[in-house]
Amino acid sequence: MTDADPYRLHPGDARSPVILHVPHSSRVVPLGARSGILLDDLSLERELDHITDAHTAELAATAAGAAARTPWRFVNRTSRLVVDPERFPDEREEMTAVGMGAVYTRTTHGEPLRAPGFDPEPLLDRYFHPYAAALTEAVEERLTAVGRAVVIDVHSYPTEALPYELHGTGPRPPVCLGTDPFHTPAALLAAARRCFDGFGGTGLDSPFAGTYVPLRHYGRDARVSALMVELRRDGYMAEPGGPAGPGLGALATALARLVDLATG
Repeated sequence: MTDADPYRLHPGDARSPVILHVPHSSRVVPLGARSGILLDDLSLERELDHITDAHTAELAATAAGAAARTPWRFVNRTSRLVVDPERFPDEREEMTAVGMGAVYTRTTHGEPLRAPGFDPEPLLDRYFHPYAAALTEAVEERLTAVGRAVVIDVHSYPTEALPYELHGTGPRPPVCLGTDPFHTPAALLAAARRCFDGFGGTGLDSPFAGTYVPLRHYGRDARVSALMVELRRDGYMAEPGGPAGPGLGALATALARLVDLATG
């Protein structure tokens, strides 16, 4: 990967409203961003093991290939240690309290990641804002083409809570479904519950809550639906940061069914 292509939109069927959004699957830290990270190479690899939603890009690609009508896929190709595209870049972001806003200054275990006084603006300008603009455009294109957009966030989370988690004491079901009161229709949530119930049950907004909706549409445009799918990692991989197991294929099949139901 070059620094010129930090994200990629994989085209789907022109009639599909669904965008599979995969923001946290990459381990790539471009050289320009690496220089501001305090960790040595071995410590950085360990941090990437903990923070990366490993194999979720592969899972989304497999699901897209199995769906009756291919969804679009928007995939982050740089690590969330560069910028986290799902955080607010300002005081609205609660994770700033633990040094994990749009540009992280602390690790998953609370250790320094970047030096005090680090200026996040160059990273925000280079990565965060272009990413947000491109994903907004992808949503706009679905609205223009089919009159609606369905953003399905594909994430994973560790079996055991990490120290950075603000809400890590709550339930950690095999599949967590993150929702928004305005952008998550009851029918979409019910479909997700049916598709993933066979993996040991689903939970709602714990340990992670909410969905990704571009700010242009957030709370304003009901044509944009959204749901976050958080997969507990012991269901499909060796933790932390290990290879995928047979559960990956089964979860991809379930995600493909959800795509089909969301497509209509």
